[in-house]
Amino acid sequence: MTELLNTFAPISLEQMSSVKLMNRTDTKFVTTKERLQQLLKMALQDYYIQEIDGQRNLEYDTTYFDTRNFDMYCQHQYNHANRQKIRFRTYCISGLQFMEVKTKNNHGRTKKKRIEVKDMNVNETEKRDFLSHNLHYSVDSLQPALNNHFSRITLVNKAKTERLTIDSQLSFHNLVNGEYKDMGNLVIIELKRDGRVPSPVLEMLRQLHIHPHGFSKYCMGSALTNPQLPCNRFKRKLIEIKKIVNNA
Repeated sequence: MTELLNTFAPISLEQMSSVKLMNRTDTKFVTTKERLQQLLKMALQDYYIQEIDGQRNLEYDTTYFDTRNFDMYCQHQYNHANRQKIRFRTYCISGLQFMEVKTKNNHGRTKKKRIEVKDMNVNETEKRDFLSHNLHYSVDSLQPALNNHFSRITLVNKAKTERLTIDSQLSFHNLVNGEYKDMGNLVIIELKRDGRVPSPVLEMLRQLHIHPHGFSKYCMGSALTNPQLPCNRFKRKLIEIKKIVNNA
């Protein structure tokens, strides 16, 4: 995989900032590491790869918080249009950490607000103020719920109208009951593009029979590691995901 990634022309973080995607649409796909290698070979001529400090497959660590009643998980499970997530994301290469609140509205648009932080203590004044302005839930009701760790490749098409994030080596650690799940062969692809222009990768994905497949890391990780949570809406996705993991 490293040799294959090194064949891509690089793009820096500074150059990435020009990819604004103001009219953005997001589409997720689920596949395997074997098909990912095929996709990367097909994409070589049409995409740059993000490189930071000489690295092209970067580690991310994320901890999600939820209420003690798992209200944020349940809002997604019951398909409520207006829903939120709160997470602490750490970029392992730099050590930078951000507290982020993601809000999805009833038009399907997701807005993200974030501040840089040093730790995950939500009771500090700055964090409480941020959450009181951006989160629909009481800070006092929050608890650490799920940790995930993964490696991310980021591709940018040469017209700079889309980004493709590719997450592999994914694992979940449930912070409520201690359960751990290694997702093995699973790969999550997310296409973030300007809705007005065609995407080179969509035809490649179609040829490889990789189809759109919603995947929330928080919800899937919670459902896979906590059997006490309701998961009726996720059952079909969970079955498909388990097949990929178990056939690794």
